[in-house]
Amino acid sequence: MIELEGVPELIDPVMVAAFEGWNDAGDAASTAVAHLDREWKGEVFAALDAEDYYDFQVNRPTVWMDGGVRKITWPTTRLSVVRVGGEKPRDLVLVRGIEPSMRWRSFCNELLGFAHELGVELVVILGALLGDTPHTRPVPVSGVTSDPDLARTMDLEETKYEGPTGIVGILQEACTHAGVPAVSLWAAVPHYVSQPPNPKATLALLNRLEDLIDLRIPLGELPEDARAWQLGVDQLAAEDSEVAEYVQSLEEARDTAELPEASGEAIAREFERYLRRRDGSGPTTQAGGHATESGDSASYLRDGPGGPGGSGGRTRPPKPQRPETGTAPDTGPDAAPDTGADAAPDTGADAAPDAKPDTDAEDSGPEDSSED
Repeated sequence: MIELEGVPELIDPVMVAAFEGWNDAGDAASTAVAHLDREWKGEVFAALDAEDYYDFQVNRPTVWMDGGVRKITWPTTRLSVVRVGGEKPRDLVLVRGIEPSMRWRSFCNELLGFAHELGVELVVILGALLGDTPHTRPVPVSGVTSDPDLARTMDLEETKYEGPTGIVGILQEACTHAGVPAVSLWAAVPHYVSQPPNPKATLALLNRLEDLIDLRIPLGELPEDARAWQLGVDQLAAEDSEVAEYVQSLEEARDTAELPEASGEAIAREFERYLRRRDGSGPTTQAGGHATESGDSASYLRDGPGGPGGSGGRTRPPKPQRPETGTAPDTGPDAAPDTGADAAPDTGADAAPDAKPDTDAEDSGPEDSSED
């Protein structure tokens, strides 16, 4: 039995989870949870034991200096809680970490143990995959669930996917078998510009999450960063005629397919979001604390190398990859993110294990260095 100390009784709690790695194209999903944690000042109350779930040759610990003292940062998954105020206050339990290297069933059972003890009413798992979608159009976000009743009541798709899956799909099925309502939200990232960060996809996930749980989410500078990202990709694509033609073909296919959907529920949803933001009467933050030792290290404005204290700043979008003929990424919600052209499953955090292992990490002082 999990005993939680210092965690008050939560109000209508919803668990929101994202994991770096295979199901996190462009780091869009993990950055979305990092944004929630930063904007609402999440207070960490638990971290999973890194020894149980991670291969440190894949997700390596890092050593860094803090006031002349050497410290080790271990990869892990952290849980934090925020209370969102307003007329109808509610709590969010944020789960942010790295896709585990081993013992996935135990990993999911441990998270479900926390959900049970905290009285979580709904689990929302964020993911991002590579798809044949143009960067110039709104990012498609699909909501799926394994529960047919939940699909009907929340206007979601009932997943029919078959094939390889990641920790997002495994955790959703574990929730279903445990009787915990679970939803996955998937953003489609253009496969020809798959490198992180992708603030436009992160923004789309947060907008869909806002609609799903009926909370106003503070977006900060994210809309501005999304516009800057798209402008940068526009400029880079214009430098390559083949890429420009390919993007145009994707735009035409997308516009033709979605023309009948340009009315009805989609427009009503956008109008409701506009009214929420115009009124400015959405929830406010009441909780304090921070989710990681390094603070904003997981934000979409990526820190430079060197862990805490690294230089940060806006990241110029990488040059779009030239499309290969006859290649079309799988857009199924649980599909492998590597199905796009020139893409691989390691486009998320696992692409370079040493690049940002301290994004979600368990910190220890020099006395832990013997574990290295």
